[in-house]
Amino acid sequence: MKWIATLSLLSLAVTGAIASTPPSPPTVAVDPATRLEVIDTLVAKLNANYVFPDKAQQAGIVLRKNQREGKYDGITDGKQLAKQLLDDIDGAVHDKHMFIDVSARPVPPDDAMPPPPRTRVEWEKQVPPAVLERVRTSNLGVEKIDHLGPDIGYLRISSFGPVFLVSDKYAAAMNELADTDGLIIDLRDNGGGGGDSVALLISYLVDERTRLDDTWERSTGITTQYWTQDKLDGKRYGGKKPVLILAGPETKSAAESFAYQLQALKRAKVIGERTWGGANASRPYRLSEHFAAFIPSRRSISPITHTNWEGVGVIPDVEAKVDDALAAAKDLMQRQLKGGAPHVAADR
Repeated sequence: MKWIATLSLLSLAVTGAIASTPPSPPTVAVDPATRLEVIDTLVAKLNANYVFPDKAQQAGIVLRKNQREGKYDGITDGKQLAKQLLDDIDGAVHDKHMFIDVSARPVPPDDAMPPPPRTRVEWEKQVPPAVLERVRTSNLGVEKIDHLGPDIGYLRISSFGPVFLVSDKYAAAMNELADTDGLIIDLRDNGGGGGDSVALLISYLVDERTRLDDTWERSTGITTQYWTQDKLDGKRYGGKKPVLILAGPETKSAAESFAYQLQALKRAKVIGERTWGGANASRPYRLSEHFAAFIPSRRSISPITHTNWEGVGVIPDVEAKVDDALAAAKDLMQRQLKGGAPHVAADR
C-alpha cells in the first residue's frame, strides 16, 4: 500500500492492518460492479468526512458527471482507476493529504481500524513484529545532534514519531544541546509524523505554558486546543536563545506544523525554501474490498494567524536554496549571537 508523504511510525500505529500488507501486484482487476462501488463509496465518504463540505460536494459533482459520460467504463486496472479518480477530484479538492490507492489484500472496514495508541504497550500490540524490530534499532527520526562550534547547537530530525517512542530521544538531544547559545533545527528532509511530538519538542523551546495550534474535527465539529507541556524529561532550552529552522519542499505535514507554529509565535525564523503545503490530517476509509481513500477530516487552525499552511506551505523568513540553507543559517546565527543580525523582514 502506498502512503501519503512518508510512511511514518504513527501511520503504522493507526493503520497496522493495512501497513502489514505487502506491495500491490502490477494489476488488480476492476469490473463494472467494483467501479460502481468505489465511486459511490468515495462520493459518500467525501461528503461525510472531508474537512471542507462544499469542496466535497464539488468533487462529487465531477465524479458523477464523468461517471454518466462513461469516462471510467473502459478502466479495468485498479491502479489506473485510483489515479484517474484522484486526478479528477484534484481540481475541486486539491489537498496534499488526499490519496486513493488499491491494495492486493482486502482493506479492513473503517470500524476495524484500531484507535491511535496512547502508550508504547498499546502500540506494540498493534504493529507487525518487523516494525517492532525496526524501532529497536532506529534513531526514531533524531538523525543528528551536534555542535557547530562552541556556541551553536544543531539538531536534524527526519520524522516526528509517536510521542511515547520519541520522548526519551528528545530529552537526550535537548540535554546535549542545553549549553549552546543558539540552536539550528534541520527539517529539510522531514516527512512528518505526529502532532503530539511536535508539541513536545516545541515545549523545550518556550519558558511557560504556551497555546499552540487548534484542531477542528469535521465529524464532531469540535475544536481542540493544544498546549505545550509543563513537565519535561530533558533540560528546557527556554524561550530566549535564538532558534533557526531549516526547511524546504521535502519539509512536510507535521514538520511544517513545527515550523509554522514557531514562526507564528515569533520564537524561531525559518531559513530555506517554501515547504510542501499539507496541513489537513487524513485517515483511511474503505471504498471496496481492495480500494481505500485517505480523506482529510481534520484541519489545523493557528490562534495567531487563524489559518494554516495548506496549499501554500511555510514561507521562509530568509530565502536560501535548500542545499545552502545550513550555511546561511549558521552565518545568520553567528551574527545574531554577536548582535549584528539583519532585520529579517527585508530578506523575505
